[in-house]
Amino acid sequence: MKKTFYSNGKLLITGEYVVLDGAKALALPTKYGQNLTIEEADNETIHWKSYDHDGSVWFESEIPFSSIIERKRYDEIHNIKNTLIEILYEAYLMNNDFIHQSKGYKITTSLTFPKNWGLGTSSTLINNIAQWLNLDAFELLKKSFGGSGYDLACAQNDTAIIYQLINDRPIVENIHFHPDFTQKIFFVYLNKKQNSKSAIASYLDKQAKINKTVEIINTITNTVAHTNEPKEFALALLQHEIELSNILEQQTIQEALFSDFRGVVKSLGAWGGDFVLAISKEDPTSYFKERGFDVVIPYGEMIL
Repeated sequence: MKKTFYSNGKLLITGEYVVLDGAKALALPTKYGQNLTIEEADNETIHWKSYDHDGSVWFESEIPFSSIIERKRYDEIHNIKNTLIEILYEAYLMNNDFIHQSKGYKITTSLTFPKNWGLGTSSTLINNIAQWLNLDAFELLKKSFGGSGYDLACAQNDTAIIYQLINDRPIVENIHFHPDFTQKIFFVYLNKKQNSKSAIASYLDKQAKINKTVEIINTITNTVAHTNEPKEFALALLQHEIELSNILEQQTIQEALFSDFRGVVKSLGAWGGDFVLAISKEDPTSYFKERGFDVVIPYGEMIL
């Protein structure tokens, strides 16, 4: 019998990095996501095939049950396979029935967005696996990839959320977020995917400076989540960028690439890659395309 699971992609609007230290973050689930399909097979093996948004296969492998049970590591060229085994091994420790009560599986994943966009290839996978095996997705994330878990909350919810870690436990508040000026908001892909793990590691190196910033970010998050004034929204985003710029000791993305932009550009998630948010009075599509950034998506096409 075939089973299919689906999880939403994500964009982190406020709270990047400092969400790890308990700051409130505003996160939005996207109209893009990932499907996971499970079929019974044999040979005590998982035949795994992953499709990109255009139907092309970007990963395919045979994973014997024994490799999962033994947490086998393959050569570095099999990095994706090793990562998958790590997730499935942790899932096995949490619920081993899927190995001991099956003869094998044919598993396919299919993205509805290009995998290099950074909208949650890993988080949607982990949440789908957790749905399949009836696991706590946050626990599975903690034991495999790590991270704050806001992306899992987006995977599981169809509305905007305020996300916070309190005593290392995820607190998710569903909110209505659809300000009157969403037609002024665009998401721009920076033509490169940022490595979230390395970005978080870099942030943790500077963590000593962070405590006084959490309250400031909380205030900004509340403003961004609830204001209906585009100017107040834009100024709050700008303040957020300045705060994180000081913590990370990096230029803001607007200073680095878009200093002449008439509006505000804000990094989303890991600084230096994936998507940025742009808010301006005029449609900025031509501005970004002239500078080589061809993926410019209006708010209404991106956000659930």
